Formats: sequence, C-alpha cells, structure tokens
Amino acid sequence: MPQAAKNPTLERTLGLRDLIMIVIGTVIGSGIFIVPGAVLRQTNGSVTLAMLVWFAGGILSLLGALTYGELCARNPKAGGLYVFIRDGFGNLPAFLYGWTLFFVISSGSLATLAVAFTSYLGEIVPMSRLIAKLAAIGMIVVVTVVNVLGTRKSAKLQDWTTAIKVTAILLMCAVLLALGHGFTTTPAVAPANTGVSSILSGAGLAMIGVLWAYEGWQYSTFSAGEAIDAQRNFPKALLIGSATLIGIYLLANVSYLAALGPVKSAQTDSIAATAVTAVVGSSASKLVAGAILLSIFSAANGLTLTAPRVYYAMAKDGVFFHQLAQIHPRFTTPAVAVVAGSLWAILLAATGTFEQLLTYVVFTGWLFYALGAASIFVYRRRLQTNDSIYRVPGYPFTPLLFIIAASALVLNTIVNQIGRAAIGLGIVILGVPVYFIWLRRVAKRDL
Repeated sequence: MPQAAKNPTLERTLGLRDLIMIVIGTVIGSGIFIVPGAVLRQTNGSVTLAMLVWFAGGILSLLGALTYGELCARNPKAGGLYVFIRDGFGNLPAFLYGWTLFFVISSGSLATLAVAFTSYLGEIVPMSRLIAKLAAIGMIVVVTVVNVLGTRKSAKLQDWTTAIKVTAILLMCAVLLALGHGFTTTPAVAPANTGVSSILSGAGLAMIGVLWAYEGWQYSTFSAGEAIDAQRNFPKALLIGSATLIGIYLLANVSYLAALGPVKSAQTDSIAATAVTAVVGSSASKLVAGAILLSIFSAANGLTLTAPRVYYAMAKDGVFFHQLAQIHPRFTTPAVAVVAGSLWAILLAATGTFEQLLTYVVFTGWLFYALGAASIFVYRRRLQTNDSIYRVPGYPFTPLLFIIAASALVLNTIVNQIGRAAIGLGIVILGVPVYFIWLRRVAKRDL
C-alpha cells in the first residue's frame, strides 16, 4: 500500500480565487440584509455617521486581515489563528480559543445560520415548527456531507455560491439606486441638538453590529494548511477579500438609503426586503428571501470548510479528542472533525440554546483576534526576516491599531454589559480545568 494511503494528510488544493471566495462568502451571511437599520437608529439617524461606522468597521477588519496575511505567510499550517496564538502565547490560551470556537462560537454561528435559513425559507414555503427544525438540521447535514467528501468539492461550492450571491447583491443595489427616490423625500442628518456623548455612545453600539456583519474573515486562516503557495496567495486573498467587502457593504447601505431614505431605513430590521418591496413591489419579496437563503448557505459552507481545521490542529497537539486528528484516507479531509463540529451545531440548533451562548461569548472572539495579531511581534522576534515573505504594511502600527481597537471593543462590553461579559468569560475559563485534564490523559497514555 502506498505511504500516502497509510498516513493521509491534508492536501494543498485551495488557490487564490478559492481563498478570496472563502473570505467573502464566510463574511456575507445575513448581516448586511438586516443590520443597517439598527446602525442608523443607534447613530440617531445620521447618514454620515452611520457610513463612517461602516467604513471604520471595514478598515478595522482590513487592518486585522493585513496582519493575518503575514502570519499565514510565515506559518501556513492548518488551524491558522489557533496556531498563531499557540506559538505566540502558549498552549493554554490557544486551547481556550479552540474550546470556545468548538462549543460556542463556530457551532453557535452555524446553528444561527441554519435557523435563519429556515426563517427565510418559511417566507417562500410555509412550514410548521417541526419541519422548520428539520430543515435547519438538513442544511447543516448537506454542508457537512460536501465538506467530508472533499476540500476541492467544498471550495467549488463556495466559489459558485459566493459569486452568485455577490452578483445578486450588486443587481439589487443597481435596481435600488436606479429606481429609488429616498434621498429626495427625507432629511439625511440627525437633529442638530444631539449631544456629543450621545453620538459617541450610539456610534460605539453601532460598531458592535457592524463588526458582527464583518465577522468571519479570520476563518480563512484556519485553512492555511490546504492553501497552494500560501506565502503569496493568503496575503492577497485577505487584502482583496476585505477590500471587496468594504465596497459591497458601503454600496448596499447607499442603495438602501436611495430606496427608503434615512427615516424609513432606520425603522426596519429587514432593510433589504423593505427596500426592494418599496421600489419593485411586494412580488419581489420572495426574490430577496431567495438571495438571503443563498447567502446564508454559502456562509454556512464557509464555516464548515474552515473551523474543523482548528479542531484537527488541537487534536494533533494532544489537547482534544484524538479521533479529530484523523484524515479520511480517500477524501483527505478531517472528516471526523467536520462531523463532530456539525453534530454539536445540530444539537444547538435543535434545542435553541445557541442564542444565549452566542450572546454571552461572541465578544470574547475579539480578545483572541487581538492575541492572534499580537503574535506577529513574537514571530518577527524569533524568525529571521525573509524579504521574499509578505510583510504587513505599516508595521508595527497596523497590528497595534487592530489590537487596540479589538481590545477596546472587549473592554467596552465588560464595562457596559458586565453581567453578559462575566458569563461569557466564565464559559471561556471553564476550559482551563478541561485543558489540564487533557494534559493528564495524554501523559498517562504516553507512559
């Protein structure tokens, strides 16, 4: 039997286009279709401030993407962010990230997407509560099967679904801009007597929603071990993908305003559907629901394509179920890790517990993103500079700005929502005893 069949490994099969599509497709889920209305409300109806918040959120994500581009070029291994934290700050912080990712962040996000998928599907095909839950589970099963059968198959699905949904968003924007009259019927700014402290507070709250809409670009790093010519392609993919997202999100916001105007835009939590209905008519609502369904499905596939690589890396390090380090001999995918993550997501989706879990810990992700970015200083100190490797522009200010902004977001949550923050941090800290239990198991096994 060939050696490759005895000891299968992850294959480097993801090219530049695949990586770009993973970045874009994983980020664009349902956020851009619903968040803009809330952002306008939180900025007191100021179009200028709302657009600045969207732009600032995009730039913050871009700073992180530029930094992670160098990290992926320096150490293109499966697990990405987990590996960077491990190398920079040790096994325990890395485990806590992987622990939280598996049990809450990634699985909870996948469960959220699955439930949102059935919600929009219900606008096209009426469903009972039981059928809706089965449909949510069915969506997770579909993306799981695709990702078990091959990274190349999943990447192709990601390429096509992302290309179609971006095209659909651009077409929607073109129609709204061409036919909308929102700017001519309503005022575009907030009342003049709005206080500075109120504006800043609102902008801070709005930024949380905006960053949620931009969430997901870092997931592409998990697949660094399967990227072709990662030292060149990863930095390009993160830059192109993040810049494209900023453009798409700003264009979508302008098109919503063109259709509804600031006042009506701020009054809806389903801004895409409301805008299209206002311009084209109620008959188009199902088209919007269909576009959102495709968008959610693409994001779910992106999550399933990337996150299990972290569980695989943890298992290889001996701090997670060792079965998750297995590579399927035929499909060369971390099949057990993929299935395990999806089964947990299915349980969360079926019980509805993901809503509470995500609410508590989603902010902690930014703590780990800051740690991951900070690891660049460790890599630069330990490794000799190689001029052929991509280096983040504006170093050290680019990673420092990202770290400061991410830390500020975490601190703001702790100060303003101390109860939620305490529970979220408690869930993360629960991983500490688990980590040491795993170490003891590994030590006993090696005796």
